[in-house]
Amino acid sequence: MNLIQAIFMGLAQGLTEFLPVSSSGHLVLTSSLYKFFTNNEFLVNSSEEVFFDMMLHVGTLLAVFLFFKDDIIKITKAFILAVKNRDFSDAEAKLSLYILGGTVFTILVAFPLKELSENLINLPWVVGIFLFITGCILYTGEFVSEQKKEKTDKMDWKKAILIGIAQGLASIPGISRSGTTISTGIFLGLDRVTCARYSFLLSIPIIIGASIFYPVLELDLHEVLAYNWISIIVGLLVSFVSGYFCIKYFLKFLSKHSMKVFAYYCWIVGIAMFVFFKFF
Repeated sequence: MNLIQAIFMGLAQGLTEFLPVSSSGHLVLTSSLYKFFTNNEFLVNSSEEVFFDMMLHVGTLLAVFLFFKDDIIKITKAFILAVKNRDFSDAEAKLSLYILGGTVFTILVAFPLKELSENLINLPWVVGIFLFITGCILYTGEFVSEQKKEKTDKMDWKKAILIGIAQGLASIPGISRSGTTISTGIFLGLDRVTCARYSFLLSIPIIIGASIFYPVLELDLHEVLAYNWISIIVGLLVSFVSGYFCIKYFLKFLSKHSMKVFAYYCWIVGIAMFVFFKFF
């Protein structure tokens, strides 16, 4: 791995983690194109590839922390106070429970899909199919949104659980995490900005868990020390900066526009990935 590759993949992660176009799908696309045009194996199924991908997600996690720092502090304080007083009637305290509950269902769905998701790294044409499916999810979500005249910003357990399940399904490369969770929220009657806010906050526990447990359970210390840490750190920083600005402008976009343009994008890129990597 060199710096140019790290920068491109960090940029791909930062932009596509929050845009509803599948960051994992674009990382597969980026690495697969690199292999194709250089005739090299780009860390196929190596622990360094998986670790680098995880660190890119840590970069976008830091972007979420920075952008939503006030919300996170407010929710955390409300949760601590609610536990102390044994009273979760406050809206922010309820939201903390919804995030925890949604995370549980994410794990229940994502864990059985772990092996499948890892195997798809070397099957970009299959990832293209899932990216096309993401486009269908986005378009359907917007169609449903146009039919619903009344939208709400109120979460409840049903919405939290179903959005958590959607996030678990998005562990499959090509299925957009933000797109699937936001569309699920729209199906359930939430407005777009509320869906996006909850989607981004819901990503925090999963990424924290992965960044702690994966290195402890899966990696060998001697292998980790031999990694190209300069490229890893550069990739993390690029994903952090690009991710922060992506959140900022994507939320503004959602407040005024639909996600159909991203559906069209997913269809085009998904079909192109399928045709190119399946037949060429």
